Amino acid sequence: MITHLAKVRVRYADTDQMGVVHHARILEYFEVARSELIRTFGVSYSNLEKRGLLLPVIEVFAQYKKPAYYDELLLVESRLVEFPKATLKIEYDIFRENEKKPIVSGYSVHTFLNAETKKLIRPPDYFIKALEKRWNQNDLSINENG
Repeated sequence: MITHLAKVRVRYADTDQMGVVHHARILEYFEVARSELIRTFGVSYSNLEKRGLLLPVIEVFAQYKKPAYYDELLLVESRLVEFPKATLKIEYDIFRENEKKPIVSGYSVHTFLNAETKKLIRPPDYFIKALEKRWNQNDLSINENG
């Protein structure tokens, strides 16, 4: 399993008329965490795209347990729990800083797509090798940007 913790500060623009984080913003927080998780493999999304690999979302789920508010610092834990074959599933939990229970839990599923042909492909060797290297470390990485 690979785990990464990204810090996200709730911006005023992230909140709705009720003063809580809009549900759509949670998916953006998932995206931030996913991008940073993949970066821990030694590659970035932009590098993958330059090499002709796209990772479109084919499924996403979020369970909202408690609201988040403007200016709160949230910790978004992303986890890759299974080594990818045809798809990549990443699980997420969002916590308030200094709290142990998640306020949101969810996941996203991605497929591997050739950027030029837009056809489904297996994960490329360079991606698998980068992932294997990180997988064997089996530790928590933390992004300090908040």
